Amino acid sequence: MNVPAPILPQTPPTPIITTSNDTPRALLLDLDGVLLDTRSVMRKAWRKVQEIHGITLPFHDYERHLGREFGDIMQRLGVTATEAVRRTYETESADAAHLAQEFTGIAEMLHSFVAADWRLGVVTSKHVDRAAPLLARFECPFATVRTPGGSGRTKPAPDPLLLALVDLGVDPAAAVYVGDMAVDQESAARAKIAYIHAGWGYGQPTSPAPETAASPKELLRLIQPAEPLVEGSLV
Repeated sequence: MNVPAPILPQTPPTPIITTSNDTPRALLLDLDGVLLDTRSVMRKAWRKVQEIHGITLPFHDYERHLGREFGDIMQRLGVTATEAVRRTYETESADAAHLAQEFTGIAEMLHSFVAADWRLGVVTSKHVDRAAPLLARFECPFATVRTPGGSGRTKPAPDPLLLALVDLGVDPAAAVYVGDMAVDQESAARAKIAYIHAGWGYGQPTSPAPETAASPKELLRLIQPAEPLVEGSLV
């Protein structure tokens, strides 16, 4: 006689942050590879850099350092004429900005968090003159946009995330950062902010393995912004 196996209770999903429902909550997001697919823009700009400055390094070498400030990337690649290369890259990036594409489901995800009264911010290593026009596409109330050039160090330091939370008036325990590169994960860990890896982006997470969302829709399922939050943390 076959005895049916007992039905075990399902393990509840890992809670994301450690605050009560009436505490202000923040969702911080990277830009490239999280909000917008800008790979075609960056590839076109890098080709112009190769053409004008005689740089033979392939785009892949540049791409694997995404998330860091441009000057930091140039230093890691051994490129010395940083400012001249920066001007070429940024000019071509601005001209090719129309090639950037919104990831499927991003707008709906953002509006779900807005409707749930979360405070939204962007933390990116793209400079503000290139980031602002791209973010304007969303018509979303980003309450802070942290870019290089202001106070504090750049990613992977914790500074830009912590400064964004100062702007928003939100405690690190009540925040989540969504990024797609190892520097994003490191920055969140150093800031003691919960991190979710955007699996639809460009990079791979590092150890210890973070929560990963395969899509913006999956991100909503993981965080459930409209649901009561319980104690616990990813970090």
